[in-house]
Amino acid sequence: MWDEFGPASATSEICAKRYHDHLLAQLLCLGRHTITSLITTHGAQFADWTAHYDLYAKKRVDPNVLFRGIRDNIEELNANQSPLVIALDDTILRKTGRCIPGASYRKDPLGPAFNVNLVWAQRMIQFSACIPNAKGEGRMVPIAFVDASTPRKPRKNESAEKWADYKEAMKQRNLNQIAIQTLHTIQAEREARLLRLVVDGSYTNGRMLRNLPESTTLIGRIRKDARLNALPEHQSPKGRKRFYGKDLPTPEQIRKDPTIPWQKVRAFASGKMRTFQIKTLERVRWRKAGEMDLRLVIIRAIPRKGPGGNRAYTQPAYLICTDPTLALKEVLQNYIWRWDIEVNHRDEKTLLGVGEAQVRNPESAWSVPASAVAAYAMLQLAAIHAYGWAGKPNVIPAPLWRNPKKKSRASTLDLVNELRRELWAEAIHREHLTDFVNAKSPDTKSVKYKPNLASSLFAATA
Repeated sequence: MWDEFGPASATSEICAKRYHDHLLAQLLCLGRHTITSLITTHGAQFADWTAHYDLYAKKRVDPNVLFRGIRDNIEELNANQSPLVIALDDTILRKTGRCIPGASYRKDPLGPAFNVNLVWAQRMIQFSACIPNAKGEGRMVPIAFVDASTPRKPRKNESAEKWADYKEAMKQRNLNQIAIQTLHTIQAEREARLLRLVVDGSYTNGRMLRNLPESTTLIGRIRKDARLNALPEHQSPKGRKRFYGKDLPTPEQIRKDPTIPWQKVRAFASGKMRTFQIKTLERVRWRKAGEMDLRLVIIRAIPRKGPGGNRAYTQPAYLICTDPTLALKEVLQNYIWRWDIEVNHRDEKTLLGVGEAQVRNPESAWSVPASAVAAYAMLQLAAIHAYGWAGKPNVIPAPLWRNPKKKSRASTLDLVNELRRELWAEAIHREHLTDFVNAKSPDTKSVKYKPNLASSLFAATA
């Protein structure tokens, strides 16, 4: 993949070679994923490091070129799957420095529901495209990573001109506005082929619905008390055209209405095919969507075992789809696939350290984490090409506590460990892997102050 579209992301051959080393280091680094750690990982810590920082600060590399190649690669894999399903979500990257561009106080999404916590962080928007398999399970791979930071607020005694510029910049840096612009760019590069956008409630609003690109269907979550309308029954020959008919019950009232039957729909979720109960209303109107015909889909809460064996329930979901003719099975399955973008965020932050580089240059503040996300996406695609959708590397033995039957695909840590083994095993020498490959150590009691080197570098621990 690097040979195919990687060199085009750099301004020169030397920069391309250095950028390639950085992308590999993003996956191999054992410590914090700062730029100095990346330099050290590929053994350049004893040379001048200025050029490594200038890669990002002086715009000598462009992660968007990598994402464009990744999108084309996914389109080829999904040649028999039309349309392309894309999930959209925003995330924050925690920072420590007060002079980092784009950093400000943000709401902590991991904070408790009863108290709003604030953290110092950057804000980013990510798009991930789904690669489904024959069973219906989907894997999300990042295809865009966009800076969504906001400008610094002027002081109270600043001039009116600066305040006007700030207010205009805030309008342009709105999350929905940035998402719409990025979505139009993606669709323009795809030549407006069919696309389905799956979002949560924060992106199911009038601005998104009224500005969707051509050939794009949105599936999103709405509030349980949303005010919906039926289509107008008739039009008056005179006066203004009517867009909205009589008021409909809220989605919550429809869910509780015994006269509207539940339908059983099967979809792949949590490792196997499951049966969901759904209510739907076709061709409804929502004032935020204007003249657009929508389909309302209500997913019944799923019972499960709670603490102590008691029965507990998940929360019901209320969805709208901008294509009323779309089959219920596809609406449900596409929305279930959306969860994998949350897995992308977790892997990027916890395993690859996205956002750990505390860079102060405005260009580096975005391009460094975007490059790490691009490396993560290329790793996921490389695994699909090498092992298939559900294939896994089997050279490194799994820990005794892991049940291989419960794992339908390779985790990101499995792939990173396999990459480390392929690149480092020969340098460590095969004889050092003897105890690691065998199930048992020849010694009854191992030396406590000598940890096994191979296990420390390659063993999967999660």
